[in-house]
Amino acid sequence: MQKILAMDHKQLKWIYLVALSLVWGSSFILIKKGLLGLTPLQLGALRTFLAGIFLLLIGARSLSKIKKQQWKWIAVSAFLGTFFPAFLFAFAELKINSAIVSILNSTVPILSIVFGFLIFKIRSTKKQVTGVAIGLVGSILLVSSGAKMNDSQNLIYAFLPLVATSMYAINVHIIKRYLQDIPALSITVGCFTVLMIPATLVLLFADFFTAENLNDTATQTAIGYIAILSVVGTGIAKILFNRLVQISNPVFSTSVTYLIPVVAFGWGILDGEQFGFLQIVSGGIILLGVYMANRKKKIKKPTLKESALK
Repeated sequence: MQKILAMDHKQLKWIYLVALSLVWGSSFILIKKGLLGLTPLQLGALRTFLAGIFLLLIGARSLSKIKKQQWKWIAVSAFLGTFFPAFLFAFAELKINSAIVSILNSTVPILSIVFGFLIFKIRSTKKQVTGVAIGLVGSILLVSSGAKMNDSQNLIYAFLPLVATSMYAINVHIIKRYLQDIPALSITVGCFTVLMIPATLVLLFADFFTAENLNDTATQTAIGYIAILSVVGTGIAKILFNRLVQISNPVFSTSVTYLIPVVAFGWGILDGEQFGFLQIVSGGIILLGVYMANRKKKIKKPTLKESALK
């Protein structure tokens, strides 16, 4: 642990990036398994509720580091970065392969650039604009190819992950601009503290706590999957991600979506999911767009003659 703390931000951000890729890449298959015994409403609310309990147990004291005027941004971050996306992804996986959803999730860095410009007035480079255009083309192809491949995949469900990723993208900028001076654990615990009441209300509304539901074997198995997703994929991962945003920049922190589809595809193949050639190509185009949007301009090294003139 001491060695990790001693690392500089350049080393630590890559460790966080890989860890988050593995964890979040596995989250899509856990959602899929959870839907075998839970409704999307139950799954989204339970995921938030269990993660909230876990985080309050380990970090309730960290709430004291949040100032009164910062709670409004904590609430905005909570709903955009956690609450609404949890339901959107659950509903999406009713009709779409988990691996395909993970590819649509990889549009976060591209949307981060778009909303950074539209809302936060952050200027974009030509390469970033090119990346956004390529990623948009890939997303359109992926959604349309999925609809053609399987008629049961409702086109509306394919857009739900894009709505969720738009929220993620905006949330990254909110954390970076308004919550930068708050410890990552405090941000995460604060967000889930805000969400505990609405998550409980949704569970009550969705009849989760009924004896018939809780005694069902399929429900109990699904709860096990969502418990893993809540503690590791939501609780711990959110702390790591919030810290990653703080020690890097919005584009790098959302680049975790580079590796997430690789992990998700591996799980999808093991689970027997089928993919069309055009879907794979479309996914590749999206990742190419993400790469273009994140690629830094190379700094030209001065020649010996130029150095001598200096």
